Amino acid sequence: MLWNDEFETLPREAIESLQLKRLQQVVRRVNATVPYYQEKFRQAKVSPEQIRTLDDLRRLPFTLKQDMRDNYPYGLFAVPLDQIVRIHASSGTTGKPTVVGYTRRDIETWAELMARSFVAAGAHRGDVIHNAYGYGLFTGGLGAHYGAEKLGASVIPISGGNTKRQVMIMKDFGSTVLTCTPSYSLFLAEAAAEEGIDMRQLKLRIGIFGAEPWSEAMRQEIEQKLNIKAIDIYGLSEILGPGVGIECIEAQHGLHIWEDHMIPEIINPETGEVLPVGETGELVITTITKEGIPMIRYRTRDITRLIPEPCICGRTHVRLARMSGRSDDMLIIRGVNVFPSQIESILVQIEGVEPHYQLIVDREENLDTLEIQVEVNERIFSDEVKVLQVISGRIGKEVKDLLGVTCKVRLVEPKSLARSEGKAQRVIDRRPK
Repeated sequence: MLWNDEFETLPREAIESLQLKRLQQVVRRVNATVPYYQEKFRQAKVSPEQIRTLDDLRRLPFTLKQDMRDNYPYGLFAVPLDQIVRIHASSGTTGKPTVVGYTRRDIETWAELMARSFVAAGAHRGDVIHNAYGYGLFTGGLGAHYGAEKLGASVIPISGGNTKRQVMIMKDFGSTVLTCTPSYSLFLAEAAAEEGIDMRQLKLRIGIFGAEPWSEAMRQEIEQKLNIKAIDIYGLSEILGPGVGIECIEAQHGLHIWEDHMIPEIINPETGEVLPVGETGELVITTITKEGIPMIRYRTRDITRLIPEPCICGRTHVRLARMSGRSDDMLIIRGVNVFPSQIESILVQIEGVEPHYQLIVDREENLDTLEIQVEVNERIFSDEVKVLQVISGRIGKEVKDLLGVTCKVRLVEPKSLARSEGKAQRVIDRRPK
């Protein structure tokens, strides 16, 4: 079953012809409206007129997350603010978020691609979609919501938290599709069991899970405990939000990326060289229909490869292999992007805390946990317990305020954390792969 037969089954030649036309248009537009891109193109000695084939895309400069921070808040917008109808944002290492804006047409496009994604996952008009992605500045909740409405399904905008109530709503409202992070789905199953409810007896058929890395083993556990098909969805706010790519229920082998709106490339993360189709490297995406904040060759830092072979579902768009890691040090904890440098920026401002720390990431009761171990100086460490509690409490509060992540803080004695002659090992990730 398809949502948009015309575009989802375009022949490869037609896809590439459409991509080139739209690429040329967006390059001309950002060159005319975004000073940042004007300067980047000038430095790269490339002009819109030189983009004559899709291969010419590699002549254009990359866009980085740092570029978005440097142009905070609206410096990369390609339209006046009075044409922006929605603003989303995600946290940044300096405390300033990366900001994305959507025109009315962008919102309609996003809803269209999410409707495609829902249908690819096996959802349909008669479904009751329990949307437990977070609403607010995070793109997950509203992205899924608009797509569900576009599909014509009934959407329950429950957002995250209040887990026992979520279980009651799913049972009483007859939810058939669950959207949330994969770890939260298992937490829901445990909460249901505590209430004497077997999730396998509910009407749920499908779960659409994203916003954090998860393994095939975790997929099998989810499918067994909830008696559903667990579908992987991919998205990032800089490109769109959820709906950049999704597995189809027929194959569950790679995520179809909607190539009539985006051009994916795979590069060597060290050299920036474009790799042949099928080789593993860093995913780079160029948006070719976005109006509010087009992205030219955005480096996602996600490691994957392109799967060009035809899919049994009939969709002709290339697929992304499941993300196998990242080319930077970003962590995803309960759907929130966390950089060690964000936490470091908090620690360095607190008196008595040494610049030596480790982040211990684990998974307990199917939910991600974060523990910050940080050294304090001799005077603080030998001080009374009350002083240590105040410091650890302050660190925990500031991390929660900046990142929205709850953490455990453990203050340790000076020189007790391992030292390295090379790059310090800031992160120990104990989550099952």
